[in-house]
Order: sequence, then structure tokens, then C-alpha cells
Amino acid sequence: MTELDDILVSGEFAAFRETYAPEVHPAGTAAVRQTVRRRRRRTAVVTAAAVVLAVAIPVGANAALHRRPDPGPAQTATPVPSETTAAPTPTASTPTPTPSTASPTPAAPDGRITRAQLLAARLDLPRWPQGAPTTCVTDGVRLRSGPQQESVPTLLGDPRYADVDGDGGTETVALVACRMGEASAKQVVAFDRDGAGRVVTMGRVVGTREGMADVTDFAVQADGRIRVYVADIQPCCSTPEWKPQRQWRTYAWAGERFDQTGGPTTFGVDPRLTDLTLTAGDLAVGAPDAKGERTATVIVTVVNKGPVDVPRLGFGDFYTIGEPSGGDLTRCREVRSDGPDTCVLDGLPAGERKTYTFTFRYEPPDADAPPKLRVVHYDSQERWWSDLKWKDNQVELKTAG
Repeated sequence: MTELDDILVSGEFAAFRETYAPEVHPAGTAAVRQTVRRRRRRTAVVTAAAVVLAVAIPVGANAALHRRPDPGPAQTATPVPSETTAAPTPTASTPTPTPSTASPTPAAPDGRITRAQLLAARLDLPRWPQGAPTTCVTDGVRLRSGPQQESVPTLLGDPRYADVDGDGGTETVALVACRMGEASAKQVVAFDRDGAGRVVTMGRVVGTREGMADVTDFAVQADGRIRVYVADIQPCCSTPEWKPQRQWRTYAWAGERFDQTGGPTTFGVDPRLTDLTLTAGDLAVGAPDAKGERTATVIVTVVNKGPVDVPRLGFGDFYTIGEPSGGDLTRCREVRSDGPDTCVLDGLPAGERKTYTFTFRYEPPDADAPPKLRVVHYDSQERWWSDLKWKDNQVELKTAG
């Protein structure tokens, strides 16, 4: 390379430094001179190419300076260009997603299902209690509309609605039943819709044979909890409506099933009941009168061992002795709740006892049916109640005379 060429190259770099020095930090003049000395050893053709490259560098640098800032993370150190190549242009990196740019969670399906839609859908129900008839099916069930007339799954009452699983969508809760003889198996069941809009079963909230014998009502709260009204007896088979113990119990979704979260877990001893004990002497049968009829008298004692006062004492099974004809039986009143042969007398507070004398027109019993007498607890509304120890509420009378 001639001295003129060296002057031209030095001039180009001088112009470059004057224009871009405030923005670009080159590797230094020593490096430039070393590069020029190597170029002197090349042919004239290579020299011409070096000049063109030197002219092109400011153009590339100018474009880089006017490029938009890189949105990626800032560089912690500036890369130093090699001796033979220019500094590489940083490659834009993909920014880390933030909560504002992440994909939104899909909204939960609307699980509000009307009564008509429940009756029209094919449902998979939780299993019924053991012993239920085969007609109480669980797969692909079409619920019937109440009242129950057959041993098939039936929808009782209207469904209720709330967000029971906390997903932001509404679910449906309903009471279903299937008759088992005179009684019915019952379940409170939660339903929802899947992503395709099909009705699906979330699960059973609670059902009979799970610490209770009957479910009569339920309520869904705004916070998603479900309150269920349960009973220890299902009124049927001549059992009166007032006999069951009833409780409100609360259930909530636990991620995969419903668990009880409030209310009693057992019924325990019925606080309305007491322990009555009946004892009796011999049935004294008198001699026949002019018509050949005989009377029989018995003295009975009743003790109320508590803990509940008894507003009325009733006595039954008179038909095994004969027709009442005297003594304390002249004061008795009949009540509908235990048949026409029941005699209702005074009350008996807890811890006290009373003795009565009963006289009957005696009719000799059959050998296989000895005369009996029993005592019954009645409340102030003349409703009868079971006893805590029912075996000592009845006596078999021995005949004397």
C-alpha cells in the first residue's frame, strides 16, 4: 500500500471518530493501526475491499444507534468486538410473561340447571344405600317428577343454586329419592356443567343411612355451604310425623367430596323421652254374678324414673282383660293417637310414682293370649312417645281366683 492509501484510511477513521465518538466506544487506535499494518501485506484487490468495509462500518453503526430499545433484560457488560469483526447486534429476547400478559383463566361453566333441565337430562347418580331395589338405578338416570309412586329415582321439590366449590360459577343442588317399600332412600346431590355444557354430577352431599334415616329439607347459603334437615326416623309404616328427632347439619365442598362442617354429628338420646316402669299385682277374679258374669280387679303402680315429666299417663291392651267397668278407669279419656282402648289419666312428674286400681268385666282369655297391660307416655297434645326402656312398660298379668 502506498503512503497515499495510508493517508486515505487514516482520514476515514478520523471522520468516523468525529461523527460517532459521543455514541460509540471503539476498541482503540492501537487496534486500528495493527489492522492497517496487516492490510499492507495484502494485494491491491484486498486493499480496495478493506476501504469499502471501512466506509460501510459507519453506516451499520448509524442504523444500530437509531434502532428501538431492546425490551429484554439490560446487558450487565458491554461485549468487546474481536480484532477482525465488528461488535454483533444484540438479539431481542422474549420477555418473561407477567400477570398482566399471561393467558386469563377460562371462566367456570354456568352450572345453574333448572328443574325441567334436570328432569330431561341423563344423569349418573351416586350409589343408593345397600338394600335398595334394583330399579333404584344410578347410571344414565332420567329422574321422575314427584310424588313417588314407583321404586325409581325421583326429584323431590325444586333445586337450589350457589357457588358451592368456589370456582366462581354457579352449581345446582337437589334432593332425589327412590322408594324402598314404605320408606325411601334419599340423597342431596350437587350438579354442574362441563366445558361442553353437559350436566354432570359433582357428588353426594349426604344421604340416608349416613347417620340418619331421613332428609326432609335443605338450604344453600351464599357462601356455598349446604344446610340439610335430617331425621333419625323416617315416618312411615304408621310411625307418626312428630316422632323423629330432627337436626340441621352443614356440609361444604372439600375439593373431591362434601364433608360435614357444622351441626350435630349424631342424634343421641331423644331428650323428649323418659323412663316409665309399670308393675302390677295379680288379677283378682271374682265369683260369677246372677248372670254368670265375673269382674276382675288389678292394682298397678307406675314410676317415672325421668328425666322428663309426663303430662298424661295412658294405659292400653285392655282388650286382653275385658271391658273397663270401675275403679280409676271411670276417669279415663280415650285419645285417637293410640286407638279407642287407650285410657288417658293424670300426669306423672319425673321421680314420682302413682298407684291405680282397675276393674274389668272379666272374659277368660285364650290359653295362648294371657291378659296384659301397658303404660304409655302422652304429652299435653295427647301425642304418644316411645320409652327409654320400653321392655318394662308392659306386664303380663297372673290370674288369682
